[in-house]
Amino acid sequence: MKRNITLFTILFLLILFFLILDISLGSVSIQMSEIFDILLGRNTDPGNSYIILNFRFPKALTALFVGAGISVCGLQMQTLFRNPLADTSILGIGSGASLGVGLFVMLAALFPGAIPASISSNYWGMIISAIAGALLILLLVSTIITWLNDIVSILIIGVMFGFVTSSVVSIMQYFSDPEIVKNYLIWSFGSLSGTTWTQLKYMVPVVSVGLFLSCLMPKYMNALLLGENYAKSVGIDIFKVRILLVLLTAFITGTLTAFTGPIAFLGIAIPHCARMLFRTTNHRILIPASMMCGMSITLLCDIITQLPGGGIILPINAVTSILGAPVVIFIIIKRRRSKTIFN
Repeated sequence: MKRNITLFTILFLLILFFLILDISLGSVSIQMSEIFDILLGRNTDPGNSYIILNFRFPKALTALFVGAGISVCGLQMQTLFRNPLADTSILGIGSGASLGVGLFVMLAALFPGAIPASISSNYWGMIISAIAGALLILLLVSTIITWLNDIVSILIIGVMFGFVTSSVVSIMQYFSDPEIVKNYLIWSFGSLSGTTWTQLKYMVPVVSVGLFLSCLMPKYMNALLLGENYAKSVGIDIFKVRILLVLLTAFITGTLTAFTGPIAFLGIAIPHCARMLFRTTNHRILIPASMMCGMSITLLCDIITQLPGGGIILPINAVTSILGAPVVIFIIIKRRRSKTIFN
């Protein structure tokens, strides 16, 4: 117990440190004392205040929600499918959300005159479209997985769904306006820096509700982890729990993807990091641990994207892939040596 409290305290302090460091980085150098004055609402330089409050702080806040949301969704998928390599990106769920957004923003170009071009600026439309796309792929994957027990086949199916959605998007791009295609491609690279306060007003409440509901699921996720027979023996309706986990995952993943683009590998890597760090499979600990680990790692990745300097910002997907891919390789190697799924 003391060890867990210590770890949570360290993670909290680490998140605060990375948050301040992330806000302090940028093309314009701002002293740390002035940053604290701006965040505390004290009088300071209006130009620097505008940069911090309208660009850097929203970006850092986005990183917190993306890290927490994607990590929890990855944990839910790994528990739901009892698959250590399950993830929103690998199973094609992120691709489904991207397809939903692609359909939404390109509809006006595909059906000129029938659909107003201004529809692509409707944030609720983007959120609903992304959630619908993620939910569609997740339901298809869930249905197929009920017929299979082979981990490799499941992953291949997820990758194939990703290819199918990418092909559909490519066809839409071919018939769309070049400017729309350009904006969509930039969005598809994944970015935390493009989120504004207006977008956060939509994203934060929706994701917060999803995370809150996820925090109510430890009892059911622990039962699922121990097997269907055990879950049934303690009176848990497995079908309802599965549907709820599917809806929560689509809900959170779709909303985040709508505003930041697809962010890869965090969902698969962070839950395993939390398990190894806290040495437990109890979801009462793993859910908040995954959230906090996800927040700190996402902030760290955002910091790394800004290290080249000179106004150059690396795509965050490049950084998350470099950090997450070794974790996937380690999991595969470890699983080959052991028959246990979660260690």
